[in-house]
Amino acid sequence: MRDSCNWINHNVNSSKTSRNSIQAVCYNDVKSQFGLTANHIVRACARVGANRLTAKQKRRKVKGFKPTSFDCDARTFRVIEEGDLVGISTTGKRVKVPMRVSHYHIGKLKGQTPTSAQVCKHRDGNFYIHIQLKSEVPKPKKTKNVIGVDFGRRDLAVTSTGQYWSGKGINNTRDKYSRVRASLQKKASQGTRSTRRRCREILKRLSGRERRFKTWLNHNISSSIINDAIVTNYSVAIEDLTGIRERTNSKPRNKTERRRSNNWALYQLRTFLEYKGIKEGVNVIAIPPAYTSQTCHQCLHIHPVPGQSYRSGKNFKCRNCGNTCDADYNGSKMIEIWGASVTAPGGSKLLSCNLSYDSSGLLKARTIG
Repeated sequence: MRDSCNWINHNVNSSKTSRNSIQAVCYNDVKSQFGLTANHIVRACARVGANRLTAKQKRRKVKGFKPTSFDCDARTFRVIEEGDLVGISTTGKRVKVPMRVSHYHIGKLKGQTPTSAQVCKHRDGNFYIHIQLKSEVPKPKKTKNVIGVDFGRRDLAVTSTGQYWSGKGINNTRDKYSRVRASLQKKASQGTRSTRRRCREILKRLSGRERRFKTWLNHNISSSIINDAIVTNYSVAIEDLTGIRERTNSKPRNKTERRRSNNWALYQLRTFLEYKGIKEGVNVIAIPPAYTSQTCHQCLHIHPVPGQSYRSGKNFKCRNCGNTCDADYNGSKMIEIWGASVTAPGGSKLLSCNLSYDSSGLLKARTIG
């Protein structure tokens, strides 16, 4: 397969990126030179076309292909549920290969008829088959009720239904990773040759471990929120925190606070919520974050003095209506109200309030409506 792809890439005009146009030019030549079956020739032409298209978008050229993977379609492979086998078409006869998979993956494959897969050789020297499954996405459920989710660092996520994911233990774990990483980096630059090599290997493993820890935690948080929305038939509203790192890094902070703020994958958590919401038919709404942490969710008032807020650390105390609560919970309730204004008919009224004036005729409170 590799040799045929390289031959096609070198002998067919590089401007051709469509599988059909490439196949029309070289089909007979490839069949006579490499002895491939018709299905394998089609897959080779498709692979060359796809790589050329990707390279064209990046303004590059396809240099060549390595014998580390090949694509399969419905005609060149099939999943055999009895015995957990995969039938793969070769240049000779079709072979049946046993799969070493978990019960979870067996359940995912049960009753499915996948039409595409890729066989890849990984760094450990073993071959793995990546099977693509297609499923129908349910339509988002129509509902006026919304769960607001406030992202943060003290509390990773707080929902308007009262769920909290504290960041205290998480910060301790992240600080531990940071200390170990700093120690290894120092040894990697000052130790002996073998010590430096060993430290670089450990640093690479440590990076993967910390990344998997973040991913695991974000999966747990997002799954819990989406499951709650499914049970209660609610939509989910979150803040659009695009560019938050640039905004927070512009403020004066010490090195530890800067690392803690930049070291958490908030965008990954948002991505997990969105794709799981699509999968389960839960509508996930992203709203602007402006004033969500400064506005009282009961009376919708903001501090009348620009630059000041009713929020102080983890506490929120409104001087207009006397509401006192956790600041992140107040933020999640405001996100809920804002999300409801998007989904409910005439929802913009939810973000308005009556303006009041003091004895001197000055505006007493500001609103986001």
